Amino acid sequence: MSPARPCRGLRAAVAASVGLSEGPAGSARKGRLLRPPGPARATPGARLLRLPGNGAVRAASPERAGWTEALRAAVAELRSGAVVAVPTDTLYGLACSASCSAALDAVYRLKGRSEAKPLAVCLGRVVDVYRFVPPLFPRYCHVTVPEGLLKDLLPGPVTLVMERSEELNKDLNPFTPLVGIRIPDHAFMQDLTQMFGGPLALTSANLSSQPSSLNVKEFQDLWPQLSLVIDGGPIGDGRSPRCRLGSTVVDLSVPGKFGIIRAGCALENTMAVLQRKYGLLPHRDPAETWEAKGPRD
Repeated sequence: MSPARPCRGLRAAVAASVGLSEGPAGSARKGRLLRPPGPARATPGARLLRLPGNGAVRAASPERAGWTEALRAAVAELRSGAVVAVPTDTLYGLACSASCSAALDAVYRLKGRSEAKPLAVCLGRVVDVYRFVPPLFPRYCHVTVPEGLLKDLLPGPVTLVMERSEELNKDLNPFTPLVGIRIPDHAFMQDLTQMFGGPLALTSANLSSQPSSLNVKEFQDLWPQLSLVIDGGPIGDGRSPRCRLGSTVVDLSVPGKFGIIRAGCALENTMAVLQRKYGLLPHRDPAETWEAKGPRD
């Protein structure tokens, strides 16, 4: 199955596994608040795979086999329409194929999150923002800033919000004309997106409105509803509230201007790049159609 195409045969199965029913094709969506599943099952749900080393194994080494095993397992689950827990450079996240509408529904159900709250699109490299090879690789967004700006901020703990493209899956953030682009500065996530071959939808691994997770045990209640948990070890300093702020979210949908939607953990450096290096002007009101909190990851 191509990862860049909607998962058709698996839609009903994934929806049923998280208690969803599919409406008729083309039916209007209303931003439902999807309640999380009931109490966790007695039997474990997700398979747990621990990344070898410090979570940054790239060169040939005895640990590479374990790294590759985790990548292949995650790609297989994502291509089947499942939801996988992954480490990023800021928090633990929930990832699924951005092209699989049933998987997107499953993420909202798992988190008990309103469908009106957007998810970010996770890519592996800045060049992927511009890649457009229909129908395999749809255009994700309309970029109105210099490529150098993207390269100065990405990969990193920043989500850049731009106008979404017409080719993007209509079930991904259907209530906003914008989309957030995220490229985590994390070796596993970059390898994963490259091996998967398409965009991932990404959000934080926690119930909606609950504290963000810096280690896999902090979202253990979600494990029974996940197919795979990738344990990359603790992220940041769990004693510092700053480490749970998630990425800095910036609205770049207005040419020549920027708006801070969420301060996050990288505000100072992001502001320096936007204002001092590229001369963008701040505007007070972020796009009204983007949820103020943004995708916390």
